Amino acid sequence: MKILVIEDEQGLRETIRASLLKEKFVVETAADYRSASAKINDYDYDCILLDIMLPGGSGLDLLRELKRLRRSDSVLIISAKDSLDDKVAGLDLGADDYLTKPFHLAELNARIKSLIRRRQNNGDTSVAMGNVILFPDRRQVEVEGNPVQLNRKEFDLLYYFVSNPNRLINRMSLAESVWGDHIDQADSLDFIYSQVKNLRRKLKQAGASIEVKAVYGFGYKLTEA
Repeated sequence: MKILVIEDEQGLRETIRASLLKEKFVVETAADYRSASAKINDYDYDCILLDIMLPGGSGLDLLRELKRLRRSDSVLIISAKDSLDDKVAGLDLGADDYLTKPFHLAELNARIKSLIRRRQNNGDTSVAMGNVILFPDRRQVEVEGNPVQLNRKEFDLLYYFVSNPNRLINRMSLAESVWGDHIDQADSLDFIYSQVKNLRRKLKQAGASIEVKAVYGFGYKLTEA
């Protein structure tokens, strides 16, 4: 999968690039409007990460260019501007999602994967593993067609696990992905333990073929029985 990161802040651009390379994506970058426009006109991408405020122009103009070219690249706006008008303008011009700075890399990666799945599945955002299906847009979970009642944090945890199947995840990364900047409100990593414990119990009771396994001294891994 090929991703273009359009971001003028060098430190953030390189941090995002390094994170995406770890996820096995092919990554290209652009630091200003001119270089971004050249890449957009020359190449296709599975996902474009787009900052609005760029040297030499606006990210919104790049969205207009993509629209003019009738391109289907998924676009995730990443910007410090958090006004409703900016979000509406970006979405009206064809952006698929909007993430406000500062953000956690785990959330960015999850959103990119969601956009790519939606693109591959003609707009279907559901994600499945084993006999479990998640519907992120409705925040619903089904096991063999039967609904499973999860609270908000349990759903967020399961969604993160399913987005990273068979991957060893440490507790801090898990906490950051679900609680973000409000991780201090989790009181301690013991809260993560209790939420995962409840999630494991509900999946087992529902007859799920997937299991969240604890890895002593590190974190958790979602596997299929």
